Amino acid sequence: MNNATVIDNPFVVNALTALRDKNTPTDVFRHYSDQLCSILLSESLQDLPLKKITLQTPITETTAESLDTEDIVVVPILRAGVAMLTSALSLLPKAKVGFIGLARDENTAIAKEYYYKLPKITQNTIILIVDPMLATGGSILHLLHSLSQTPAREIRVISVISAPEGLEKITAAFPKIKIFTAAIDDHLNDQKYIVPGLGDYGDRYFGTEA
Repeated sequence: MNNATVIDNPFVVNALTALRDKNTPTDVFRHYSDQLCSILLSESLQDLPLKKITLQTPITETTAESLDTEDIVVVPILRAGVAMLTSALSLLPKAKVGFIGLARDENTAIAKEYYYKLPKITQNTIILIVDPMLATGGSILHLLHSLSQTPAREIRVISVISAPEGLEKITAAFPKIKIFTAAIDDHLNDQKYIVPGLGDYGDRYFGTEA
């Protein structure tokens, strides 16, 4: 899986431990989720170019460098992907946002699209697909096939936890796609949930667990 990068600095490891713990309450889960996702997104964009600018400090005029993020489009996969949007927009306030809604059939584990809306995509656009749990890879593959028809310069995938089965499928179909994740877990169980995983990310982040 040469296109998958695992981000495992101490802050990511610590946050991931809190997210995995089934006894972590919603507010704490959100805190560590936002922290971890900010780091993941930042690491996924380490190679963004900087542009030279001239500015006035309180002392004198000087040159500096600034990020140009207007050509970045963040696409969260509904619903759990929205949990990563706050962190994305905090880092990239000028980024545009697209949405895709995919509902998983619990019997077949196949995702069906029910909503799709993107901002204008140009040949300079970097698209960031954000989905915290990369399990079978079906939802992300569905979106990648749609986005491959756009003129985007590059597409990157950011997840919190990934399963080897999903990574292998994405890598086989899109070998040039860069994937950034905090952990590659062991396997998928019979219900297609990641093991050891952390349960349903959306339910835990939004407080909708039964």
